[in-house]
This record gives sequence, structure tokens and C-alpha cells, in this order.
Amino acid sequence: MAATLCQVMGFLLSLLGVAGIIAATGMDQWATEDLFDNPVTAVYSYSGLWNSCVRQSSGFTECRPYFTILGLPALLQAVRALMIVGIVLGAIGCLIAIFALKCLKMGNMEDNIKATMTLTAGIMFLLAGVCGIAGVSAFANLIVQSFQFTTYASGGFSMYGGAGVGGLTGSLTPRYTFGPALFVGWIGGAILVIGGVMMCLACRGMTSDRKQRYDGMAYKAASHHTVYKSDVRPQPVYNDSFKAQSADGRQSNQRFDYV
Repeated sequence: MAATLCQVMGFLLSLLGVAGIIAATGMDQWATEDLFDNPVTAVYSYSGLWNSCVRQSSGFTECRPYFTILGLPALLQAVRALMIVGIVLGAIGCLIAIFALKCLKMGNMEDNIKATMTLTAGIMFLLAGVCGIAGVSAFANLIVQSFQFTTYASGGFSMYGGAGVGGLTGSLTPRYTFGPALFVGWIGGAILVIGGVMMCLACRGMTSDRKQRYDGMAYKAASHHTVYKSDVRPQPVYNDSFKAQSADGRQSNQRFDYV
């Protein structure tokens, strides 16, 4: 019962974690403009893995995708790859975990096969969570580096180098800070890691339950009574051929056969 509960909880947490990294990957607010030194502005810019956006004070927002791949930093492309790999591993792990649930009956599937599938899904969830956390952390490191070297001066250092975020720059280069997508990715990756650990623990519980079930069964051998020669007592068998008592009073000899 404990193994089943741990497996279900790990599966639900992993689903939530996969949804978190998917949402973080699709969000555009990975890096948002820092308004600490410039709280009053008519233009507010933010960027993500795929688009860079500008929002005006009137509420109008314009987003522009990155039309180039080779022009982007290698670190940004690595972050994209890590997030995509994390999503793929998480999706495959969810598919395997569905068939491995102990509360679902899938034909004549044995418990040891379900335990192996649960362990496989748990390892995939762990790898997906690590990929998500690594990708978000690498992007956060890029923001920190650009924040330290960017100033509100003409020709300042840009996070993506040269022309600013997605080429949307004016005479001043804005500084960027952590966006909401980073926190969503961190939380989603952490939940995925927790779900993967719970799935691995559930696999151990399922294996131990199976061993206890088979080890606790008592096998009774058929009782055989061994007959030894010393236990057999000879029984007298009277032979039909015997001599009757003679007329002169002499008793005839009786013959006994023993078996």
C-alpha cells in the first residue's frame, strides 16, 4: 500500500513538474528589464528563448521572434536544447509511468515488470529535472553577467551581444534581471526531481513486497513414512499342511511360515 501511494504521488508530482518546464520554455519573460534606476518609462522590454517583446505604457505589446540561429550566443542555444531534452524525457517518463502504475491492471503484467518500468520512469524524471534546472541556471548566469557589465549608456554591453535583445535597442541599452519564467523553470525542475526520487523509492517498495510475498509462503512436502525392517514384526502364517494328532497321543509338528 505504501509503495502504491508513493508511486502515485511521484507520478502526479512529475506531471506537474513536466507542465512547469513546458510552461517555462514557452514563456517570453525569461529576462525582464530592470526598472530600479528608471522606474518611469514608456517602454518596457522583456525576452525569452524564442522571442523578444516590447510593451508600451498604453498596453500595446509587440513581440519579435529571433530570425537567426547562428547569430545567437551558443549558451542560449544550449539552454534551448536542455529544455527541449528535459521536456522529451519527461513526456516519455510520464508515458512509461502510466503503464507502470500498480493500481492499473494491464493484462497479465507481473509486478517485477512494473517495478522495472517504475524505476525507468523515475530515472527519466530525474534526468528531465536536472536538464530543466541546468538550462534555467545557465540562462540566469547569462543574465547576471550581462547585468554586471551593462550600463545605461550609449553602446553599452548587451545580454545577447552587440545589437541588444532581438535587435530592439535604442540609444540606451537596458539592463535585464530575472523574469518569472526562471522561477517557474526552477520550481518545475525541482518538482520533477522529487517525483523521480519518489518513483525510484516506489520501485524498491514494490520489489520488497514481492519478495516478502514469495518468501513468506510455506511449502509442505508430502509426508512419507519410511518403513524399516526393524519396524516390521513377523506375523505367523499358518500353513494348510499340518499333521493331525496321532492316535497314540503324540502331537504332530506344526510348521509356521513367517513373512
